[in-house]
Formats: sequence, structure tokens, C-alpha cells
Amino acid sequence: MAFSDRLTYARKQKKIKQAELGKLVGTSGDIIGKYERGENIPSIEVASRIADALGVTLDYLVKDGEYEHIDNTTLKRLKDIEKLDSTTKTKIFDIIDTYLRDFKTRQAYSA
Repeated sequence: MAFSDRLTYARKQKKIKQAELGKLVGTSGDIIGKYERGENIPSIEVASRIADALGVTLDYLVKDGEYEHIDNTTLKRLKDIEKLDSTTKTKIFDIIDTYLRDFKTRQAYSA
């Protein structure tokens, strides 16, 4: 998926109009429209402001990658977890693993 497609998708998910996003990032709605149509490509600084305004990572907007769909909230939590002591991290990961296992089990039985 191209930058233009990701931008359009993320903006629509947030239910933000092009003009509103333009104001949030210090440009116009017309420029956002050009980005979405692939007519222009923003500078890295503008792309970063767009990502912040939409609550997505810059990686999500600009490249295909393993972590492209991680939103800023999840990324912040991961960074916070990384700061914890190993015992606490182990407990948190055990809880996450339990929820993931349960989710996968439900998915397998509903298929």
C-alpha cells in the first residue's frame, strides 16, 4: 500500500476531513488532498506531523514493514513496558500470552 492510500485510510478511520487535518499539521486541505491522490509527497517533517495528528506511527504512513500497523498508543505502552524490571515484564507478558492464547482458541473454534 502506498503512502497516499495509508494516509487516506488513516484519516477516514479518524473521521477527519482533509481541511481539518491540514489545519492540524499546518498546511491546507488542498495539500492533504494532493498527498492522498499521490500528486505530492510531504517532507519527513510534515509526514511526522500527519502521523501524530492521526495517531499512527510514521512507519505506518511511509513504509511497508512488520510494524506498520502499530498505533502510537500501543507503541507508547511497549516503550513503557521496556523500562520495567524483568520480573514485572515477565508477569505482563504472561498476562498478554494468556489473552492471546484465548483469542486464538476462540478464532479456531469459530472458523
